[in-house]
Amino acid sequence: MRRPHTLSSLVLGYVLAILVVTMVLGFALYTQVTRDQFDRTTEREALAVAQAVAADPAVRAEMATGDRNGEVQRVAERMRLATGTAYVVVIDRAGVRHSHPNPALVGRRIEEPVVALDGKTHVGIDPGSLTDSANGKAPLTAPDGTVIGEVSAGILERNVSQSFWTEIPSLLAYTGAALLAGVVVSLVLARRLKRMTFGLELDELASLLQEREATLHGIREGVVAFDEHGRLSMVNDEARRLLGWRHAAIGESLEEVLPEGRLRDVLGGVAPGIDQVVLTDEHLLVANRMPVRVRGRNIGSVVTLRDRTELEALLRELDSVTGLTDALRAQQHEFSNRLHVLSVLVGMGETEEAMAYLDEISAGSTAQAEELRSRIAPASLAALLLAKITIAAERDVHLTVSDDSRLDEPGPDALLTIVGNLVDNALDAVAESPAPRSVTVRLVQDSGHLTVSVTDSGPGVGAELAHRVFQDGYTTKPPRNGLPRGLGLALVHRLVTRLGGRITARPGPGGAFVAELPLPATKTLVEHR
Repeated sequence: MRRPHTLSSLVLGYVLAILVVTMVLGFALYTQVTRDQFDRTTEREALAVAQAVAADPAVRAEMATGDRNGEVQRVAERMRLATGTAYVVVIDRAGVRHSHPNPALVGRRIEEPVVALDGKTHVGIDPGSLTDSANGKAPLTAPDGTVIGEVSAGILERNVSQSFWTEIPSLLAYTGAALLAGVVVSLVLARRLKRMTFGLELDELASLLQEREATLHGIREGVVAFDEHGRLSMVNDEARRLLGWRHAAIGESLEEVLPEGRLRDVLGGVAPGIDQVVLTDEHLLVANRMPVRVRGRNIGSVVTLRDRTELEALLRELDSVTGLTDALRAQQHEFSNRLHVLSVLVGMGETEEAMAYLDEISAGSTAQAEELRSRIAPASLAALLLAKITIAAERDVHLTVSDDSRLDEPGPDALLTIVGNLVDNALDAVAESPAPRSVTVRLVQDSGHLTVSVTDSGPGVGAELAHRVFQDGYTTKPPRNGLPRGLGLALVHRLVTRLGGRITARPGPGGAFVAELPLPATKTLVEHR
């Protein structure tokens, strides 16, 4: 295969090509302009000679009387020899020559018209009888001012060409110097470019760019790069998906593409730290921001984003299942004791006593489940509340659903997540509080709206922190079981806001969170009893 051209050879070739084309065009233009300037100058010189002869009193007087003694020829020849012009021809109104370098033509008529009879001067290139010449024609007037002819003076074009070609060597020297300077500059530029590209050739740069694009857009991790001014310089496909950007927004600042909030603070470096957990409308992300330095100079930063939405959901579900399992395991001992009592009663023949004891221990839990199910129509929500009651009891917390709670509508899909997170947050809040520890859940349906209220006997939220508890990442609790804190209330806030509702935290003592949600437009469920 043919070896590709090196960067230095390409730069040198293109620079020289540009210089050669430019110089050729410039040379042609310059020669044309210079030649025209020489012609114009020579024409003015010829016209000056013609005007001088036309102003000579002897010539004017002789031409007015018919030039009977040939004085006009002698005056014209003296002027021609003195000025070095090719010819000085005096012509009368009839076009007859009264002077000429060739005496044989004196007295003969010219072929072209006498143009200076209009009283004006004329210049141009005249073919003439002596070859092409730069010509100037001046009107000839009698002593009384009447135009009686013209004086034509000319300088041969070959003399003009000789003067012009004397300028060519200096022009060629300038062109050669410019080409030499172009070669030197192109070599310096090629060396500088090679240093800037770390010695990589063009094919290597192209291959490196292709590999970079394939890598950045092929990985399942978001990458966002910022320049030294904080503007976006690169966003890969995964980052656009995680951040919900349909376009790359290259060249824009974070303030132009993200609303104010924790996500913008983390991406912009306002909230420093490693493995920062942030929430978007669709995803839970782990972000890391690192500065980029080249030769000790800060040239920007890179932010990596990892999607932990599904993993976080699984971990939290596992944590809930683990808590429920621990509660059931603890209750196993109590049920074992009750079964032991039943077996002893039966063994003793106390059948009626055993039946009465069995009714007593089963009536409590069954009645609670049926009573809650009668007021909470969504079966999944009722089951969730019963499970939370069991978990709370194991943690020595009394969790109740208020007597006025009622929900006859299915509720939004996110209702389970909202209620579950609020209850879990309340259980965590009262875990370290002195007994008695209690949590109350209240669900009230009214005119197409649902109010969810969760209160607890914990320390509550200070008035100065009521607006901060819904920010993702904000918490006053240590991590538990490897799960990051500060996400539950933030997730609830996002869900409530997306549903068109609102949630507030009332200042303590005692925690109180109230979420107001619009209910979907569906038919009221018919209770089955």
